Amino acid sequence: MKKVVKRSSVPILLTALVLYMTINVTKATPSTIIWIPSVDFQGFKSWHLGMDTYTRMQKTDGVRGAGIFDLGLTTGILPCKNFQAEVGVDYLSMGDNVYDDHPIYFNGKVGFPEGGLFKNSPAIAIGAYNVGLKNNLTNYNIVYGVIGKTLPVVGRLSAGYYTGNKRLLVDESGSKVNSGVMLSWDRTMTEISDKLWLAVDYQSNKNYLGALNFGLSWSFSKNVSMIFGYDIYNNQKAYYNSANVNANTFTAQLDINI
Repeated sequence: MKKVVKRSSVPILLTALVLYMTINVTKATPSTIIWIPSVDFQGFKSWHLGMDTYTRMQKTDGVRGAGIFDLGLTTGILPCKNFQAEVGVDYLSMGDNVYDDHPIYFNGKVGFPEGGLFKNSPAIAIGAYNVGLKNNLTNYNIVYGVIGKTLPVVGRLSAGYYTGNKRLLVDESGSKVNSGVMLSWDRTMTEISDKLWLAVDYQSNKNYLGALNFGLSWSFSKNVSMIFGYDIYNNQKAYYNSANVNANTFTAQLDINI
């Protein structure tokens, strides 16, 4: 999302990253939960390659909207332990010729890990994503702030607020619905396996981003994991492409940390 290289350069990029991964692998954390941004950061000089698919699971008014494919690359840029930052770029395909002519989006964030400000302090992240290059078409320019805290037994709870381009974050009638809250819970299920992680997140309002999302992740190794989830959109008629269809999606997300 979270997300976003020219089409012809993607195979070259993937090949280079796989080759690099075989000689220089370190552990890093993802920068999203399932759908919304998290308070995690990529470590300094570490890289995160994400390949996410969203498949429409139903029809709205007889139309099954196009799915979404997102290929993203994110890296940590600060060596500081208690103040961190990351930047990223995404190649985002939404199955629409107009949007897909401008598939590049940027993201970035800065913040503090848990305990970074003072003992037992919550994690804090402030950032932006879906910063597109085409004015009033892909420049969603979503700015957000999130606070997260890990509690014993319960897991990590996070809450935040976002706002974006009021001309693009609209409902089916074209009315602006460009801001709202973001909430999440996630937890590694150590009672079952250290490789199993569960999460639920939520983004409010009736634009195309508003959704309740839940899923699980399995870590195949210290640097490769896979998320499987389901996304229930707040407004299935929200304007997100020329078809005006925002049907619920099944998501599969491959995460490779380098």
